[in-house]
Amino acid sequence: MPKGKTHKGIRKRMRRTRKGKVVRTTANRGHLMSGKSGNRKRRLRRRQTVTTAQVKTYLRLIDG
Repeated sequence: MPKGKTHKGIRKRMRRTRKGKVVRTTANRGHLMSGKSGNRKRRLRRRQTVTTAQVKTYLRLIDG
């Protein structure tokens, strides 16, 4: 079976860790940050792992 192409949109938003997990940036960080509390903004800075149900799909898109 031929190898597929990398999905460039997913590749820019997610990355693979050394242990094979897929991490992504948190949602709700784009704009309107002044209305959010400092504690909430601090939590939004952290990266989140993709759920195990979606990992296989995203790895296929990232690696091509």
